[in-house]
Amino acid sequence: MPQAEKSKSFQESVPTLVRLVQDVYLADDRPWIIGFSGGKDSTCVLQLVWMALLGLAPEQRTKKVYCISSDTFVEMPLIEEYLHQMITQLNQAASAQQLPLAAHAVCPDIDETFWVNMIGRGYPAPYRNFRWCTDRMKIKPTSRFIKDKIAAHGEVVVILGVRKAESSARAGSMQQERVTESGKRVGRKMVGKFLSQHKDLPSALVFSPIEDWSTEDVWEFLRTTPPPWGGDHLRLEELYRNAQKADDDGEDELAEQTFGNSRFGCWTCTVVQRDLSMEAFIEKGESWLKPLLQFRDDLMETFERDFKLRHREHRRRTGQVVTKPGKDGSTILIWGPFTLEYRKELLTKLLRTQEEVRVLKNDPHIALIKPEELLRIRQLWRAEEADWEDSLPAIYESVTGHPFDVPRDDWSGMGKVEFDILSKVCSEHELPMGLLTDLFSVEKRHSGMSRRAQIFNNIHSVFSKDWRSREEVFQEIGYEASLELSGVGDILHAAEKNNAG
Repeated sequence: MPQAEKSKSFQESVPTLVRLVQDVYLADDRPWIIGFSGGKDSTCVLQLVWMALLGLAPEQRTKKVYCISSDTFVEMPLIEEYLHQMITQLNQAASAQQLPLAAHAVCPDIDETFWVNMIGRGYPAPYRNFRWCTDRMKIKPTSRFIKDKIAAHGEVVVILGVRKAESSARAGSMQQERVTESGKRVGRKMVGKFLSQHKDLPSALVFSPIEDWSTEDVWEFLRTTPPPWGGDHLRLEELYRNAQKADDDGEDELAEQTFGNSRFGCWTCTVVQRDLSMEAFIEKGESWLKPLLQFRDDLMETFERDFKLRHREHRRRTGQVVTKPGKDGSTILIWGPFTLEYRKELLTKLLRTQEEVRVLKNDPHIALIKPEELLRIRQLWRAEEADWEDSLPAIYESVTGHPFDVPRDDWSGMGKVEFDILSKVCSEHELPMGLLTDLFSVEKRHSGMSRRAQIFNNIHSVFSKDWRSREEVFQEIGYEASLELSGVGDILHAAEKNNAG
């Protein structure tokens, strides 16, 4: 079919699809939740739903439509800015047009953000075979929003911009459920003609209105149909165009992060070897992103052997030393979290990067790490890492030139002087310093409680840790053997299995 005829045929199909969306909307009283990443596919789906709502009489618009976007707090600033601008624009337009649509950003709990886990708890950088960040920062916040609506309404319909043409794997997963020769069920379970069962949430159904569209169809629709919320799609096209390197034949996607199952859009991402999108933005004039790219590339070096030997703990967060047999009969140490000293270096580097970006962008409001995250990191360092000298406020002030707003808290007078005294006593009596500081932390957590039933269990947990020094462990397993590190995927998998980080 000639291109002109094909285009005409596609344009004629759009009103039919809008009517289908209307029919599905009117078929029941389940509220809708649109996964909006800001990318072309989710924008396309949002626009179709918006057009469908506008085509209904006001008295027919009885169901609420929620448009949710994932903000991990480490989105590339360009994308984060675009998403939040869109959320504001969508809410204003929906209110003006009297549509039952509300746009929201869903965010991770402060205790589960990237920096709280990496700098606060010392989690290693995410790796391709184990993305500890995805569940905490994307899937959980979105699932929590959906579950809240399920609790209020019984069932919901999730609207996704997934398409079969995206990949062969996506096409396979979007086929109707069938049973293979081995008896395995594959594909999606259909509930009615147009809805399928959500794979993780039993009370959520999925509607994918553009599943049969090609990439060309999506772009043609966006270029020929102005957004009903006002403006145009030129900024969206610009983001796609600028995210593509000059020597890249493929299309570099935006942060297609809908429900955590799609492409990774964080500027800190170490899952890919190179961040081609950020490199492309820099090549095309966004030079203020250079410090972010350098910071991200520095994180990639944390996978190297020498780095682990210098900056990873020999014990896991559980307090245990974990080893496994090597292929040659040697003993391989499975490394634990980043050392506290390296975490201090990492925080210093992050704050310096933030200051540099603010100057280059001429925007003093850019925040690579939130004040709430800094407070939680400080709590973790003091409670879990015996940071009695309270390092974080000093680091913050030395980099930013501003005092850190520290809340009043009771540390029972324990500070650097007391820490130095305790360290001297432990050295003289050959006692593990960590054992004593952990016992002090247990006492502090239980101080003032009317019932201290768990204190003995917590004390027992402290004594159950492996208090051998790094040198003792290396001597036992053989120094050379300690350099033969296990794969990062194994380290992270074991860490997650035991909730150790």
